[in-house]
Amino acid sequence: MIKKILRIFINKYFVVTMAFIVWMGFFDSDNMLNRKKLNDKLNSLKMEKQFFLNEIRNDSILTVKLQNDSLALEKLAREKYQMKKDREDVFLVLDTTAGQHPQ
Repeated sequence: MIKKILRIFINKYFVVTMAFIVWMGFFDSDNMLNRKKLNDKLNSLKMEKQFFLNEIRNDSILTVKLQNDSLALEKLAREKYQMKKDREDVFLVLDTTAGQHPQ
């Protein structure tokens, strides 16, 4: 039984095949570790691409809305850029306890 197993491991085809697998798996320039890193980077870039496509879509919708609705434009200017009309006072109310309360 042991001789039979030993003959399999000494077989030149088995040795060459195992050497090839080890070479391709660890020493080749396109080895398993590099392929995993590249695959992870590809997935990360795909997610980033999807994020930016969603942002472009949202910004396009907002652009059309702002071009057609002057009230939405005024709301955006007041909320995001703290703009105000002449002879008007604006008071900013900041929630400083936002991170202190458990949800």
